[in-house]
Amino acid sequence: MAEASRWHLGGTPKHKLRYREDVEIRTTLQELLLYSIFLINLCILTFGMVNPHMYYLNKVMSSLFLDTSVAGEERTNFKSIRSITDFWKFMEGPLLDGLYWDSWYNNENLYDLKNSSRIYYENILLGLPRVRQLKVRNGTCKVHSFFRSLMDECYDKYTSKNEDTADFGLKQHNEWKYSSPRTNSPWHWGFVGVYQNGGYIFTLSKSKSETLNKFINLRLNSWITRGTRVIFIDFSVYNANVNLFCIIRLVAEFPATGGILTSWQFYSVKLLRYVSFYDYFIASCEIIFCIFIIVFTIQEIKKLKELKFAYFKSIWNWLELLLLVLCFSTVFFSLYSNMQIYRMIGRLLRNTEKYSDFYFLAYWHIYYNNIIAITIFFAWIKIFKFISFNKTMSQLSSTLSRCIKDIIGFAIMFFIIFFAYAQLGFLVFGSQVDDFSTFQNAIFTQFRIVLGDFNFAGIQQANRILGPIYFITFIFFVFFVLLNMFLAIINDTYSEVKADYSIGRRPDFQLGKMIKKSYNNALEKLKLKKPETDEDKKRMENKDLAEKARREGFDEKEIQSAEQMKKWKERLEKKYYSTEIQDDYQTVTQQEFRDLFLYAVELEKELHYVSLKLNRVMRKVSALQY
Repeated sequence: MAEASRWHLGGTPKHKLRYREDVEIRTTLQELLLYSIFLINLCILTFGMVNPHMYYLNKVMSSLFLDTSVAGEERTNFKSIRSITDFWKFMEGPLLDGLYWDSWYNNENLYDLKNSSRIYYENILLGLPRVRQLKVRNGTCKVHSFFRSLMDECYDKYTSKNEDTADFGLKQHNEWKYSSPRTNSPWHWGFVGVYQNGGYIFTLSKSKSETLNKFINLRLNSWITRGTRVIFIDFSVYNANVNLFCIIRLVAEFPATGGILTSWQFYSVKLLRYVSFYDYFIASCEIIFCIFIIVFTIQEIKKLKELKFAYFKSIWNWLELLLLVLCFSTVFFSLYSNMQIYRMIGRLLRNTEKYSDFYFLAYWHIYYNNIIAITIFFAWIKIFKFISFNKTMSQLSSTLSRCIKDIIGFAIMFFIIFFAYAQLGFLVFGSQVDDFSTFQNAIFTQFRIVLGDFNFAGIQQANRILGPIYFITFIFFVFFVLLNMFLAIINDTYSEVKADYSIGRRPDFQLGKMIKKSYNNALEKLKLKKPETDEDKKRMENKDLAEKARREGFDEKEIQSAEQMKKWKERLEKKYYSTEIQDDYQTVTQQEFRDLFLYAVELEKELHYVSLKLNRVMRKVSALQY
């Protein structure tokens, strides 16, 4: 007994181990609390940037310029344009009517029209709208020798090398002369090409009649030619009621195949960010966000110096670095967009007789919104780092971490088959079905098929033999076989994790216990709950363990035996492993020796019972093998 006591005192004292655990748990709890404040601040910051009126402003503007039909032709609007004739009808009809609001519905003038038009009487047209055309040169492609007698002109698709920069037509005004692109203007990604700035440009007039005459003149003198590849219609409006700018771009692409493809962009953005008291509250949240970035950066630098290369072995540390990069990118985009806005917006608003290019400002503002959206997404993902205080969430985390290798192996096999089917669909149906018109479309179409969204009639009509074969085999192998294999991997791993947790091989949820303990202490101090004694706690703990054992199939005799052994164990630990022991020698009473002997006997019974169980299992395994 003296040897045991000396061994115990020579190791790490139990109270010191508990102290270290408490310090670690408190540190984790403080980190969780700090990160929760950061996450709440980030949510306020991001949701404060979004205004519900943005959607409604986009909706009314798109309805006006996209859905309004040509007078006398109900089916002709911007969305349905398919020919040059339809395009000029739209320009001379719905576009003019949408841009120029000369009077109130009863023909009364409610404002001074010399400043600007007011769309829907609430949205001020900023500057003058602009129309811009990009063309390609003749001879940018080759005509086959068989057809040179029929056609000697060839206009390829648009690229910067194929672009036509020569003056054409009347050559008298700017719309017939090429204007060089601006270096800071973003390119436009369309359906059939990527288009730079510049081209053949003209601005509309403040007078509706003058603009109509301009359109008629351009139409009669063939401003749109065979070399035309795209036409942009750009303008911006401002609504002071909701402090929002709406930057609008209508695009008509003229592919080399003929016809017209229309697209559009409506960006409702808040360029003047600090106007109301709520805006200044959001500004304070931005300052707090920057302070948090500095604090987290210092923490990660200290951790990196302490752990060195071992720092990069944890996936959570990689997530921390990714979050910091995103946060710094957010700050950079915010500063750059604000600088550009305050540098350009005054000049743009003063030049009311020219086109006000707010598209550049909206472009950077949209990038800022995108980067902060990605940042808050990964900020929420980081919450999983602190899920060890909850058993259910810890099971989820353990399941995913344990089956990651199987999932990676399965993903390789899945995407081999998936991409094989995508290429098959693209080659067989690409020229007939819009969903398979490109390889990227074919990939996303197959994901939609897995979710139950598919167009079987279109596939069957494109190829009556390969269509049904493709569809049936894809559904069978991908949906019924591969997806069920994936679910089986997750299910089996979850069963293993749950079994390990049931027999005690699970993490110690000390953080959850500390949160619960702090909550109970707070209720006791507020006198909302009676203080619990140690006996009450032990009684509740034993009751919970007994209920769990009954649910798992143990009989009452086994439960009572386990409770008796636990009492003996606690009594012995309290007597011989207490941190208050200072003497190297202590006497053992006859009652204590009897309790120790009975405890050893019960242990021997349990070991014998376990041995019998193992022998029975091994005999069954041997019988199955033969």
